[in-house]
Amino acid sequence: MLSLTPKIDPTIQSLLDDRDFLAELLDALGSPLALVLPQRVMRNVQAFRETYRRHQLTGRLYYAHKANRSSAILRELAAGDADVDVASLGELQHALSAGFTPGRIVATGPKNREFLWLAARTGVTVSVDSADELAELAGIVAGHRLPRVPVSLRLSGFTSAGVRVLTRRSRFGTPAGALADLLDLLEKRADQVELTGVAYHLDTIGLPEKAVAVEGCLVALDQCRARGLRPRSLDIGGGFGVNYLADGAEWERWTTELGQAVLGRRPPLTWEGHGYGLRAEGGTLRGDLALYPAYRPVAGAAYLDRLLGTPAPERGQPLGRLLLDHMYDLDIEPGRALLDQCGVILARVLSVTGETVRLDLNARDVSLEEHGVQMDPVVIPRTDNRRIERSHAGVHLLGNLCLEADLITRRKVFLPVVPRPGDLLAFVNTAGYFMDFSATNALHQPVARKVAVYRSGGVRRWCLDDRYWPVHPRQETP
Repeated sequence: MLSLTPKIDPTIQSLLDDRDFLAELLDALGSPLALVLPQRVMRNVQAFRETYRRHQLTGRLYYAHKANRSSAILRELAAGDADVDVASLGELQHALSAGFTPGRIVATGPKNREFLWLAARTGVTVSVDSADELAELAGIVAGHRLPRVPVSLRLSGFTSAGVRVLTRRSRFGTPAGALADLLDLLEKRADQVELTGVAYHLDTIGLPEKAVAVEGCLVALDQCRARGLRPRSLDIGGGFGVNYLADGAEWERWTTELGQAVLGRRPPLTWEGHGYGLRAEGGTLRGDLALYPAYRPVAGAAYLDRLLGTPAPERGQPLGRLLLDHMYDLDIEPGRALLDQCGVILARVLSVTGETVRLDLNARDVSLEEHGVQMDPVVIPRTDNRRIERSHAGVHLLGNLCLEADLITRRKVFLPVVPRPGDLLAFVNTAGYFMDFSATNALHQPVARKVAVYRSGGVRRWCLDDRYWPVHPRQETP
């Protein structure tokens, strides 16, 4: 079987083993159903903090709120020592209502005037993308006679001698070569804004490119100090990643066999022979695999540790050492990595016909395909006394929309047992981006209700996500 077995930690495995609990939840609240584990997120926070301690660094850990809309997770983080990165007016309002004080919030992403107004009014740090945005913010502060607003300058397009230009484009930030003009404007509006640091955003997992960006930001910070400014932090954004699979050999085997299928040397492994970026030309495999590397043994806090140990391209010293020597804070914005093992999406099996399994959820309810992540769901039979049929044939998972394109994944999924109508499929480790980032009410199908599962008094409990408040004593996760 060409399985892609998900990595499951004891917290989620304990939940999956409680089949009666899951069945009762689904019967009561319907399919699909999203479960979040707010207490589990603090373990990921501590893993990042340990990396900071190892490198003797300080700084802010901003949770990238866009990864999940959950109120329970946000409130649990507010009760701890993490901060939050908000990328819309609604996210800012949500963070404030969850208990985050303005000093623990950074506003990022595209910003309209209303977003900038509330950011300025409350005094959160604004990560500025452009000169126009900086001027707009300063105008709001001046027009409403508000106190100075802390800002960081998001940069992009770094270069390094002896290293290729970073050709990877970003939608965010001012080109590093235009920093001088941006600082001119900042100095003119010194009564309205105060520089706290610089930042970058790179949509890559490549350490060499990120090393160039970090060193480029250090150069920018030196330029700021040369003008008499006093920046204190470097925000390197997110992109720390998650390891979704339990076995790297399974990933290698599946990607190899996908190539063979694209070349026609074995039966198709995908719906209509989809190649995920690969194609056959004259008997040769061409293209690049357009999928997230689902097996990533170095991810999350371990990836940050690896990045901080990477030598700067020009200065040669490890990046973490350079930050420490320059006495700069390191700020990060993990989203996916902070939600590792913090959620499950449940769906009921509606029908099984040949090689197809139809589920009572759609591709937007668990957007693995949209985000390019491949991993198998877990079959949870509804009854213990039936004869379990072992499976060696692959099946296609179909959604509940009246659309040909509603495939939970184009990949043929090889499940260890044959599901039956009424069984549950659990898509594990789906809190980060897959749970609600793309969810819609298309065809009036319901969006998954969200439930917080937690432990209190030694007992597993649940409540609707928006009813969860971290007022219980802190203890082990469910």
